[in-house]
Amino acid sequence: MRAAVFTGHGEPLAVREVDEPEADATGVVVETEACGICRSDWHAWQGDPLWESRGFSEGHVFGHEPAGVVVEVGDEVETVRVGDRVAVPFNLADGTCPSCRRDMSNLCDERIPLGLAPEAPGAFAERFHVPWADFNAVHLPDGISPVEMAGLGCRFMTSFHGLVDRADVDGGDWVAVHGCGGVGLSAVHIADALGANVVAVDLFDEKLGLASDLGAVETVNAERVEDVPEAVTAVTDGGAHVSVDALGIAETCRNSVQCLGKRGQHLQIGLTSSAEGGEVSLPTDLMVAKELQFVGTVGMPRPHYDDIFRLIDRGKLDPTAIVSETVSLDRTPDLLDAMTEFETTGIPVIDAF
Repeated sequence: MRAAVFTGHGEPLAVREVDEPEADATGVVVETEACGICRSDWHAWQGDPLWESRGFSEGHVFGHEPAGVVVEVGDEVETVRVGDRVAVPFNLADGTCPSCRRDMSNLCDERIPLGLAPEAPGAFAERFHVPWADFNAVHLPDGISPVEMAGLGCRFMTSFHGLVDRADVDGGDWVAVHGCGGVGLSAVHIADALGANVVAVDLFDEKLGLASDLGAVETVNAERVEDVPEAVTAVTDGGAHVSVDALGIAETCRNSVQCLGKRGQHLQIGLTSSAEGGEVSLPTDLMVAKELQFVGTVGMPRPHYDDIFRLIDRGKLDPTAIVSETVSLDRTPDLLDAMTEFETTGIPVIDAF
């Protein structure tokens, strides 16, 4: 089968023939219909802090935002059949550990990130394997397309879990979103659906324009103001209730914390690059003086897909609004490289393999 494979950190992916996956006893093989190209793939490709010890070897396949059709089923699988249309959480979970039993499957003790760990080749390929399929294979409702489901992948679900489960966003709150890539635009759209007033911050007018289309009531171009926290504080009349770092660089993280009002919540979604090395210094005295909270979020518990599906069905959420383009597998190396200079907008999705 064809796949876009790793050839070295920072080296272009190569599209070539690789071995077919086989279903283990608890797993299924899925034929990929669509897969998002995510900045987390870029971080892993670059060898940034969270992934530098993973030891990706040449030939590894990234890709963790897929949807497709089951083509092979393991002997012990009970709830998934050949022909089922499914998606999978990027944090593959065993469904039985204490975290899974406490509705925290995104933090499963045995979790394996699809495409982001050597033992779980991903979906930049014609087919991919899903372990523990009875838990991880999410059946798609009628009417949700593969591209729409790929748009619900890592970035959208992580923003949803962060804003719905981890932060306390109420109708009428001010939510600031720093960085309007795929995850940031997802956060804008979700916060708007929750009834919040959204301020979007970015360096590029095109991305800020899309943020406005998705519900942002105010935008701040960080290149055109001297002080981003001051600009956001002025717009929000004293500071945001919730502020999101959707990028992960030191500047956006600190700006997010500094633009909060009293008892505000900083939500960290973006992961650092090699420049930060996994750590960012923060204004801790300010956090104490204003009783601020710092909240992390990663992925989404498997059972919460139904919450998103209901909001899509009611017309409250539309993941396709953030999908910027659909491309062939052959374009994957170029689009991943374009993320280095933030040249992509929204969520690019592979839909031709």
